[in-house]
Formats: sequence, structure tokens, C-alpha cells
Amino acid sequence: MSLETLPLHGVRVLDLGAVLMAPYAAQWLADFGAEVIKVEPPAGDTTRRIGPRAEPDMASVFLGANRNKKSIVLDLKTDAGREALLALVDGADVLMHNNRPQKMRALGLDPETLRARSPRLVYACLHGFGETGPYGGRPAYDDIIQGMCGLADLQGQRSGAPGYLPTSAADKTAGMAGAIAILAAVVRQQRDGVGAYVEVPMFENLVAYTAVEHLYGRHFDPPKGPAAYPRVMTAERRPFATADGHICVLPYTDQHWKSFFEAAGRPEVADDPRFDGVGPRTENIEALYAIVSEILVTRTTAEWSQILQRLEVPNGPVKSLDDLIADPHLEAVGLFETLPQADGSTLRMTGVPVLIDGERPPVRMPPRLGEHTREILLAAGLSPQQVEALT
Repeated sequence: MSLETLPLHGVRVLDLGAVLMAPYAAQWLADFGAEVIKVEPPAGDTTRRIGPRAEPDMASVFLGANRNKKSIVLDLKTDAGREALLALVDGADVLMHNNRPQKMRALGLDPETLRARSPRLVYACLHGFGETGPYGGRPAYDDIIQGMCGLADLQGQRSGAPGYLPTSAADKTAGMAGAIAILAAVVRQQRDGVGAYVEVPMFENLVAYTAVEHLYGRHFDPPKGPAAYPRVMTAERRPFATADGHICVLPYTDQHWKSFFEAAGRPEVADDPRFDGVGPRTENIEALYAIVSEILVTRTTAEWSQILQRLEVPNGPVKSLDDLIADPHLEAVGLFETLPQADGSTLRMTGVPVLIDGERPPVRMPPRLGEHTREILLAAGLSPQQVEALT
């Protein structure tokens, strides 16, 4: 698939984001063909220095969220840097960042100023909290939002102490929501010629994300039960031990459960009124999973996998990240991409995890710091002398 055939070809995005949330959102836009110009300070995005690397300023965390982009360096604390950015705004469809609003306002790069200059601009701000609330303008990172949105408390209800998910869930979830919101605004821009101010607060997005199943009885006023979806809250919900390891199993439909208990030699369990239908099973999930645990430990993982596959009961092994590198399915569908590195090593990274017309969009190397500064600024109309002064 060529870049010209991708759906966002011709859309230009200025990505002023740093760390993970906005860069991850911008990467999705780049994956679908937008020209994403990453605008970095002279020191570069801090993630350029987090993790192992084959060359300076190209560390692993940066590589994970900045493929398919270009990079320019501008010091937005200087008049010349801001003027150069404004020249780029004139030809951009989207400007996005994850700075606090007051910081952008102090630089004269607030949405009112930039949209007055370019009324068709989609200006997207991905930040911690909605601006109109009492938390507006507070700094926030993934850990803070996981704690405030209910996720850490749910972990505590299961384990006895609040805990964070071992992934940057808030950054990536809000980043994906940001990409969707920006795309919606771009559709209107392309149709009607008008811009938008898109605000994507992490806190509100993660509360909405967590509430989908966990608001539960608190959907109603007065409450018809507590918050928290019982099936995913029980401590019994985990990979089940087998005779020689572990397996992930989730019978879900009535037929799944009936077939499973018959194959296990326990058909009477399927007739237990506590487990008759998805509602009773949910209310008695701890007892149900305890019985499943007793059953699965009697045979090996391979034996259960063969039985469950025959019954079409969803199941799978517990895999490590190392296992995934050699996973036969991922190899067959070509998820991982490899790119040569300056030190002779090979960079492995996931490709775009969706297909368009049966093809996976191409992957280009994340940009080196300032790699495209001269090219882009000259194209924006700056003189060679101006560009030299900036670089």
C-alpha cells in the first residue's frame, strides 16, 4: 500500500505533543496517511532518552509512539520559533498538543489566537482535566489519572491495596479517544471548511472508560446495586492453573458452559440454578470460577486446549512479550516490522494493527531529532537565512 492511497493522505498535522498521550494519538493519524510533523524543543521529546537505543536520542519508548512522522526543532520560547510555527499553522489542517492550556496561552499559541489566524484549523488539546472544572489546568500523568478514575481502587478491591495497571493505560486510552475526536473534526473540516477546538481530557475519558461496565448498579438513582462488574472483580478471574501450567478460559454462552461441564464430567453443574443463565452466573461468579479451577487443574494445558477448541469454547495460552515475538499467528499476519539500525542491529516494532482494503499500512522509521527542520521550514516560506538562524 502506497502513502498516496492511504485515507488521510493530504492532511497535515502539527504534533506538539510530548511523552505519550498526544504522540500516540498523532501516530494513529500518521499511520493512516496524514503528514504528521512532530515539533520538538531543542532537547527533543524526553522519551527519546527512555530505554535502550541503537543511536543517541532514538530510545525504545520514543520509537513506540512516533513512527511515520517527520521531526522539526523549534524553540517556542523564542519569537523566531513562534513565528516559524505560525508559518506552519497557515498550511496545517490540525494542530495538537498535550501541554496545559495556560502554558500555550502564555506562548500566544492558544486556540483562540490560532483559530483566528486560520479559521479552518482543527486545534486539539489533550490534557489532564477539562478546563471548566475545578481540576482544570492541573498537571497530570498516567499514574495520577489511573488513581483518580477508579482503576487503582478496583485493583485494590481485588488485591487488598490500590494498584496501577502495568501499562500506560490512561495515556493510550485518552490518546486513541483523541485520534477519534480529531478525525471527526477533520471530516467536518473537509466537508464544510470549518475548524474546531477539540478538548480531550484524560480524567473524563478514563472515568468514561472505566464506567462502561463498572458503574453497574450505580447507573440508577437510587442505586440498584454497588458499582463494579462482579465477573471481572472476583479474585478467581485469572488464568487458571492446569496440571502443568496455566490456561485462559472464558465459557460465556449457555451452550459454552453446558459443553464445558459435560466434557469435564460434571454435567450437573450446568443445571445448578445459581449458574442458569448469564445473570445468575454473574451474581455467583466467584463460586462458578472456583468450580472451574477445580476442574482445570486435573489435566494438562495441551489437553484442555484440544478439548476446548473442539467445543469452540474461547481459550488461549498465557504468553509473555518474548513469546509474542515468535507467535505463529503474528508472524503469519505480518504484525512485526523490522528496520535496519545505524549500529548494525535490527529494530523490531509492531506495524499498524489494522488492515485497509486487506493491506497493512506501511511503516517508516521514527524521525531523528530535527531531521526534517530545514526541508519543512523552507517549504513553509521561510528564507534560507531564517532557517539557518533557527537551526
